[in-house]
Amino acid sequence: MSTDDLYRLAADLAIEHGELALDYARRAVISFDADGAHERAQFWQLLTVFLDDIVTQRLDPQRPIVIH
Repeated sequence: MSTDDLYRLAADLAIEHGELALDYARRAVISFDADGAHERAQFWQLLTVFLDDIVTQRLDPQRPIVIH
């Protein structure tokens, strides 16, 4: 999955669920990590980073992301 795909997924989750999306993602990280599914936990951790920036309005989900 590309960075753009991850960002788009995070944006869609944030638009649909608001701040709850961040809570869902954090819970998924903890749950998958506890179950030993470290790759899945890592995926959700990446989504958490994007979601945190979207929820705190550091990123606008309606605009493309720029990675330096």
